[in-house]
Amino acid sequence: MRHGIVRQHIIETASRLFYSNGYNLTGINEIIKEAKIAKATLYNHFKSKDAICVAYLKHKNDYFLEEINRFILAKKEGNSKILAVFDFLKQFYNQENFNGCWCIRTVAELPKDNELIKAEIRQQKMSFLALIETIIKQNIKTDHTKTLAKQIYLLYEGAVSESHLHKASWPIDAAKSICKKII
Repeated sequence: MRHGIVRQHIIETASRLFYSNGYNLTGINEIIKEAKIAKATLYNHFKSKDAICVAYLKHKNDYFLEEINRFILAKKEGNSKILAVFDFLKQFYNQENFNGCWCIRTVAELPKDNELIKAEIRQQKMSFLALIETIIKQNIKTDHTKTLAKQIYLLYEGAVSESHLHKASWPIDAAKSICKKII
């Protein structure tokens, strides 16, 4: 395999393992075994498990942003584009392998001093907040765009966590209902 293809294969393998088993329960040896590569090959592409984790987080986030943007783009202008954030989440929840938010799952397992991964997670969360803010600006008139974006962001994040915890979609429905009231 070529360099880029091998790297991507490692990222996809690690992503599947980290998302399903968690960061702490996924070891380097398991990634190597599942990817069917040599240890030296893994370390030619990544210096550490943390570096693999950052690549995993970026991989998941890139896919998420691409899919949510495509989903929202297909909706009518106005409130429906904002509410589509929750419709997208419900579609994500209904996937066979839904296991909550990859960022929240990962950060919950990290030691307090792991700033490399936490910085990546903060950046991803801020980019999602910025996306919500952009959707609001493009679809409704309000003098409180930043505040409204933060409220919708918190509703979304709470709905992700609670739907995973309860193994039910009612938190997503409730968050969407609250969002309707605040927009």
